[in-house]
Amino acid sequence: MVMRLIKTVRFFLLKASVFIFTIVMCLWCLVLSLFDKAEKKVHFYGAVPWAKTIFWVCGVKVKASGLQNVDPGVPRIYMTNHQSLFDIFALLAYIPVDFKFIMKQELMKIPLFGPAMKRAGYIGIEREDPRKAVKSMKEAAQKIKGGVSVVMFPEGTRSVDGKLLPFKRGGFSLALKSGADVVPVTINGSYRIVPRGTTNINKGCFSIHIGEPISLKDYDRKTINQLMDRVKEAMQELLEKGNDPCMADEDQG
Repeated sequence: MVMRLIKTVRFFLLKASVFIFTIVMCLWCLVLSLFDKAEKKVHFYGAVPWAKTIFWVCGVKVKASGLQNVDPGVPRIYMTNHQSLFDIFALLAYIPVDFKFIMKQELMKIPLFGPAMKRAGYIGIEREDPRKAVKSMKEAAQKIKGGVSVVMFPEGTRSVDGKLLPFKRGGFSLALKSGADVVPVTINGSYRIVPRGTTNINKGCFSIHIGEPISLKDYDRKTINQLMDRVKEAMQELLEKGNDPCMADEDQG
């Protein structure tokens, strides 16, 4: 009974701390945006510290590999699998690039959080309205051509067990329009930190691996399915090859 009470109190304090800190950081990002036309300060001095602090507060560790495949000076499309809310924090904390998320438009409507994301240059996609979705994709393509990298989740939703879900075509159409290389990214084990369908935050560890860039010079609209298959194969190989170093540490302990 005592242990259950302690866990309940810890859970409440943890969520309250994350919530309050997120509000503070959203306000900070809005202030930064007033002096940041290039939207870089909001990313590096707002979003990144927010993500790293949440890891520290929640007692979550991340092991990153493949950083040699990142070039901050080259605009690219980072495509990653999606397992939990903590994927966003991992991408912010461990991909050393001023990138913009492509996300659901609904998230842009959240008070404070939404305006902060807009000021950071993130791009919302209205999935229920094809015309608005196409317009958003064109906007994203122009940003990439202008030298901005983006991060997107080709599965479109979170996986329950960590296995890859079918990919949607939208992100790959964007890649072809922009001409930017696609960088496969895999996140392994974050679904154990915040299981889908719950708001519980568990202590633990997960990994993120950044793969080698995939050139689009051999692909076009007619071969988009082959491009999708290649990216998915690369991500699947990273998941299988990398396994889960966090689990390996637990076995050794």
